[in-house]
Amino acid sequence: MNLLQRCLLSSLLLCVTASEDFDWTKNEKTSFYYGTFPTGFSWGAGSSAYQTEGAWNIDGKGMSIWDAFARKKGKIFLNDTGDSSCEGYYKFKDDINLMKDMKLNHYRFSISWPRILPTGLKSEQINERGIKYYDDLINMLLDNKITPIVTLYHWDLPQVLQEKYGGWQNITMVNYFNDFANLCFDRFGNRVKYWITFNNPWSIAVEGYETGEHAPGLKLKGTGAYKAAHHIIKAHAKVWHTYDMQWRSRQKGLVGISLTADWGEPVDITNQRDIEAAERYIQFYMGWFATPIFNGDYPQVMKDYIGRKSGQQGLGASRLPVFSPQEKSYIKGTCDFLGLGHFTTRYVTLKNYPSSLGDSYFADRDLAELVDPQWPDPGSEWLYSVPWGFRRLLNFVKTQYGNPMIYVTENGVSEKMLCTDLCDDWRMQYFKDYINEMLKAMKDGVNVKGYTAWSLLDNFEWDEGYSERFGLYYVDFRNKNKPRYPKASVQFYKRIISSNGFPNQREVESWKRKSIETCSSSNQLLAADPLIGHMEMVTEIVVPTVCTLCILLSAVFLMFLLRGRL
Repeated sequence: MNLLQRCLLSSLLLCVTASEDFDWTKNEKTSFYYGTFPTGFSWGAGSSAYQTEGAWNIDGKGMSIWDAFARKKGKIFLNDTGDSSCEGYYKFKDDINLMKDMKLNHYRFSISWPRILPTGLKSEQINERGIKYYDDLINMLLDNKITPIVTLYHWDLPQVLQEKYGGWQNITMVNYFNDFANLCFDRFGNRVKYWITFNNPWSIAVEGYETGEHAPGLKLKGTGAYKAAHHIIKAHAKVWHTYDMQWRSRQKGLVGISLTADWGEPVDITNQRDIEAAERYIQFYMGWFATPIFNGDYPQVMKDYIGRKSGQQGLGASRLPVFSPQEKSYIKGTCDFLGLGHFTTRYVTLKNYPSSLGDSYFADRDLAELVDPQWPDPGSEWLYSVPWGFRRLLNFVKTQYGNPMIYVTENGVSEKMLCTDLCDDWRMQYFKDYINEMLKAMKDGVNVKGYTAWSLLDNFEWDEGYSERFGLYYVDFRNKNKPRYPKASVQFYKRIISSNGFPNQREVESWKRKSIETCSSSNQLLAADPLIGHMEMVTEIVVPTVCTLCILLSAVFLMFLLRGRL
């Protein structure tokens, strides 16, 4: 092949993979689609170690950055910690029975790095009791025909590595993480065939090292997030290559990464500036990690915007680190499947941030995020239900990255407040709508192989503590036994699984009613708890009574005040 032919072929490949293939002006909001998923589609639920295991200092486990961060007053809502959480370390057999009853095909969980390597270093100490816990968990899952999908890093870095080296600000984490991953491949790889290196590295980088909302709580604005992300991408690539060279031929497994992304929709799909802002939103979010892993380098728009703003700030080089040609080649293609987490959508428009405002990841993007006040907001303050955004995101991934194999690794909705009514109709509606949009995306040709509901249990929701509940199962955190109670969404999701989708309108419309009927007994059990009953009395009787008295007293006070002035 001569040079001219190579250039023509390269140009053709660029055209095939260019983001212009995604049609921003075509936003189909079609009616509900009745149909089923392909045979072999995998249904599951998810969790993570720090959010569910508890047993934070039991059986030789070392301290993680979240153990340390949660102990700092004011960092977590109501100063909660994950010290005991759902007591999953002790109750995993009960939880697997819940999964079996739901007929889940897979369970996504994470391995706590400090539980098996207390100091973070393989060369110093391997905690065999921690290894045994995960051995027992994996073996019981397989005994019940549930496929384990294992995340190696779901945010709980060993605290020793943060204190000694600065965590993901330090390049040495790449080798330490690879050693940890290699140990997991060695001990569990004969049974685990799906590995996820990192969960939502955007959050690790931005909330851990830019805003300080998450552990380790550093506020290195304009530089910390980019540096952490750079090392995480290198760490992911090294682990993929380690598996590829040492383990793949024997274990026949797959290694991917889980990226969480909201969808960004242009405020005006006929306005080119809004379209560019929306694409910039996606590229600074998911593309930041996906583009190097699939294409070998950061998105061009990130390089352009951060480079220009760095120059305007008088810096000699861009705040966005640079991959060498060798690194680009090494990183490119290190993904057997893409894990995709998704919860909500934003409208996006252009907003210029002057460089004089200082360094900031958020200012670098030059955009504003908006929401439609008509969007339902049943859960967390940031989580609006916008199902059509899910289909748009899946199609964007298809066109941008060559239609990779996708496993949806997180999708779900929380309660807005402490809720003891287990008939969670809003969650059933959310799952119905979002899963249906995923089915439509698959009809569009998107290569989705599995779906993971987030989450199996109510758990420790990071800086929000226990105030946000995403679980299919309600967990009573005030009871030391941490009992689980099925919400109506358990039966609803179970019906989707058993039908492998949405077979016909008549049947699907009956699911919500039947699910609510079956949750009434659980409601009675929960109400029988004297503490819960007391709380309901306070919520339903005392609070309204106090509010009414306050209004009456205010009215009387206002009357006297007005009379005094007349």
